[in-house]
Amino acid sequence: MTATKGLEGIVAATSSISSINDGVLAYRGINIDELAENASYEETAYLLWYGKLPTKSQLLTLQDQLSEYAAVPQPLLDQMKLYPKDANTMSVLRTTVSALALYDDSVNDNSRESNQKKSIKLQSQIPTLIAAYARIREGKEPIAPLKGVSIAHNFLYMLSGEEPDEVAVSALDQALVLHADHELNASTFSARVTIATLSDIYSGVTSAIGTLKGPLHGGANEAVSQMLSEIGTLDQTESYIQAKLNNKEKIMGFGHRVYKNGDPRAKHLQKMSYELSLLKGNSTLYDISIKVEEIVTGQKGLKPNVDFYSASVYTQLGIPRDLFTPIFAISRLSGWTAHILEQLDDNRIIRPRADYTGLNNQHYIPIELR
Repeated sequence: MTATKGLEGIVAATSSISSINDGVLAYRGINIDELAENASYEETAYLLWYGKLPTKSQLLTLQDQLSEYAAVPQPLLDQMKLYPKDANTMSVLRTTVSALALYDDSVNDNSRESNQKKSIKLQSQIPTLIAAYARIREGKEPIAPLKGVSIAHNFLYMLSGEEPDEVAVSALDQALVLHADHELNASTFSARVTIATLSDIYSGVTSAIGTLKGPLHGGANEAVSQMLSEIGTLDQTESYIQAKLNNKEKIMGFGHRVYKNGDPRAKHLQKMSYELSLLKGNSTLYDISIKVEEIVTGQKGLKPNVDFYSASVYTQLGIPRDLFTPIFAISRLSGWTAHILEQLDDNRIIRPRADYTGLNNQHYIPIELR
């Protein structure tokens, strides 16, 4: 056996959900560019779950189901009021998603029909949980979800209690489409490993959230936002970035293990960031981002990944920085659950081997002789 660090280059599963071939990301064979420019997030979720784009009536049915399930149990909201107000938002999401299982009588039913229903429930309830905690920690009451609006619209509404601008809704919706799935990434692999034991879908999603919490996976856009904040002004950009490069510090939001010629999702988020800067009448964040890209790409040859411009997009939407990764979870939920469904369709427990590098031929020594 030969160990491969990080499982790089190892094919661990077959999947028909998403693919990355020659730098092109596709969901169910449809190029991400087409989906980002034309599809809503709800259409994209349906595509990932059911393998095809929905008809108009199928989309309306899904939208009705998402509205029906969006409210979360009141005892769970009451429990959240007891959490520390400075708790890590991904820790809160991990805990509350796990707790949702306690209120679902079908939690241990692993049939495809039951898990499809639970996928829809989780998709609608996770935004409600995130928005609720964001308000609770500020001493405000959670806002009940609206009926008959998109996930992006509902989330922005539940955060502020105000009807969001159409451009803001469109921007968040497109961001959700772009983050929905990404082949066998770390959190998706976690979900599949957990569900392969025939655990329940809530456990699978909880595992995925715990994995996404790590800064090397889901937290990069928060780090980018922090960097943009520290730079502050366009005229400080070059000196700030050059100092980091001279010190051989990592610039978050650049490079990707899979994409050698640039992340295909980044260009959509860059355009979105520009459009929001026009809407807000303030291009500072966008201008700084462009300058950072110019320096890093010019000197290191690294191109922006999906996290880089999503930082300025979410910031311009007025979303608190520590909600960036939970928003990633809202989007990736459709991908995680699609993979959970696929894993169960032809399941075998995932149990790789390890290349042992420890001592051999050791013996037990009685405690009095140690």
